Amino acid sequence: MKQMEEIKVWLNAIDHIQVTSSPEAENAMLFFYSQVLGLTEITKPEALQANGGAWYLLGDIQIHVGIEKQINNQVSRRHICFRVHSLEAFAIHLQAHGVENISDRQSLPEYNRFFIRDPGGNRIEIAEFAQHKTDS
Repeated sequence: MKQMEEIKVWLNAIDHIQVTSSPEAENAMLFFYSQVLGLTEITKPEALQANGGAWYLLGDIQIHVGIEKQINNQVSRRHICFRVHSLEAFAIHLQAHGVENISDRQSLPEYNRFFIRDPGGNRIEIAEFAQHKTDS
């Protein structure tokens, strides 16, 4: 238990998350993260700009879209989870952009959620805390 306490002292935040895309899906990825998800693009360091992709900001966390030639995201379960205030409203927004909603096969009592895949095949969880759900 002592070792876990020491780790807590060192880790205090998530700085960024990287998702990957093939070069062929790069434009669709950048549109998805900037226009469909509405994230704010930030300037990448000059030394990394030639690598393609883009960096975005959500609150204090950066999301980096990296370009890789050899990827197989479509089979991976790794994912980002974005919280929303209205799961239903966001699902409608995504549907308007042709984004397929992948039903959650394992329900959790404290969350309402579903998954999507971005144009690069990265898995994304969209979640609403159950207590945030309002009755109409």
